Amino acid sequence: MGLPTARPAEAATVAGPFRPPVSLPAGPAEHAPPTRRFLAQATLVTASLSMAAALLGLVRDQSLARLFGAGRDTDAFLVAWTVPEFAATLLIEDGLAFALIPAFSRALARRAQGAPGDPVRSLVAGTLPRLALGFTAVGALLAVAAPQFVAVLAPGLPDPALAVDCTRLTATCVLSFGLAGYSSAALRAHRRFLAPAAIYLAYNVGIITAMYALGGRWGVRSAAFGVAAGGCLMVLVQLPALVRQLGRRRTGGTAAGAAAVARPLAVPLLATVLLFALCRQSQVLIERFLASELPAGAISHLNYAQKVAQIPMTLSMMLCTVTFPVVARALADGDTERARDRVERDLALAGSLVLLGTAAVVACAPQLIGLLFQRGAFTAQDTAATAGVMRVYALGLLGQTLTGVLVRSYFSAGRAAWYPVAAMAAGIVATSWTGAWTLGPWGVTGIAAANATGITLTAVLLLAGMRRRSVPIRTGPVLRELSRPLRAAAVATVAGGFVGSIPAGPLAGLAAGGATVTVVFVLLGWALGAQGFAPALRSVRTLTRKLAHAVLR
Repeated sequence: MGLPTARPAEAATVAGPFRPPVSLPAGPAEHAPPTRRFLAQATLVTASLSMAAALLGLVRDQSLARLFGAGRDTDAFLVAWTVPEFAATLLIEDGLAFALIPAFSRALARRAQGAPGDPVRSLVAGTLPRLALGFTAVGALLAVAAPQFVAVLAPGLPDPALAVDCTRLTATCVLSFGLAGYSSAALRAHRRFLAPAAIYLAYNVGIITAMYALGGRWGVRSAAFGVAAGGCLMVLVQLPALVRQLGRRRTGGTAAGAAAVARPLAVPLLATVLLFALCRQSQVLIERFLASELPAGAISHLNYAQKVAQIPMTLSMMLCTVTFPVVARALADGDTERARDRVERDLALAGSLVLLGTAAVVACAPQLIGLLFQRGAFTAQDTAATAGVMRVYALGLLGQTLTGVLVRSYFSAGRAAWYPVAAMAAGIVATSWTGAWTLGPWGVTGIAAANATGITLTAVLLLAGMRRRSVPIRTGPVLRELSRPLRAAAVATVAGGFVGSIPAGPLAGLAAGGATVTVVFVLLGWALGAQGFAPALRSVRTLTRKLAHAVLR
């Protein structure tokens, strides 16, 4: 089941924060530019389900900590966890989506222009079988080479045999995540966001169920089995919507019955998007490689810190998940100005949201970790260590978000782009050097600092190259706009940290500190004239009125 398509009568435009709206004529419902109302509905659905998935992910991590603590077993599982982390980035969130969404957008544009045959079905016929075969081969190879994979990734691991067993179970997600990512890209390009937004809910349900059902007999291997089961659920939850969408008969156009040639994706395009995603996710490899030489539990502390700190980034990227197909379709239609306005608006809104989350994470780190994880085998010492790591790691969240927004622009035209790969490679080099230099004096905190340094460098390089190599945004106004919520976040962090430290309990401290951060950030952002605040607050007011009307009715 998907969201309704934009109605022709509502064919308004997507306005950027720095210029008047650009109006386009209305067309057929499937092909008209999406309205603000449609984008708001799609973002609300995506954000709501993603928030639910993130909360369920916390339950998953809490269950892992409660059942298995933060020691040898969880370190072994988290090495195997690298496989689904990489697969999610390469095949669902970044890599494959960067190639497929523009490809489906071009196919839909050609269909609207009356191209012979059905370009969408032709694209599926030319790509899906080849990709599925590749996913299967890579997953099988990884399962066979699991001992070598573990030895390279974590040479200092105390129990490599357990990590090998877990890796062989998680290797199955290469195929399941690949099929789930393909389905998500196809549905989003068709403006169907409900099923793709639900995949991580299904995934986490599979992992949590497996841990509690099998944990007593299989130990931490049950979590790895849950990864395999959850990957299958990700495919199944999207299958009905995908079959309905691809099974629709073509309407309009000319020569509808003519045969179209099935063409695979261009190899250079696939190479650049996958290399970028691989470089970005290799930060995890570097972190775990370095942390494997530290005392037991270091990898676990870093993992729990990342999982919590990344929630603001994940939520801030929800809008871009919805608007990436919009930018790709605008470029496919030749409307560069509409694409530029959308990217500038995304940068303003995503930057504001992630800075608010960063302020809350830094100010309330001990309360957050204590409330979420300190129970069972997870001790107060684990809480202190994880909170310290999380505060440092959160300093890179703005860079993570900007990188996610900007790289979509580079690939939205559906062409190979090597500059983002070079920018990400520079960030990886910075992460490696900084991590090796700080590991001795700072330990796992130095690894978190290296992560923040590397991804921030990548974001700066991507922003600097936008005008000549991507959607030509206006860099100066964008930077000035981002500086306003950045200043508000700095003040809100100090105020929230002070207020949050006064109550004795973690829940009261989190409530006091979080409320302070939010109030100070919003008031200062409004006073400084941050343009990303106005539409966000209007959306909140509109949603509140709709909810109140629904309750009263």
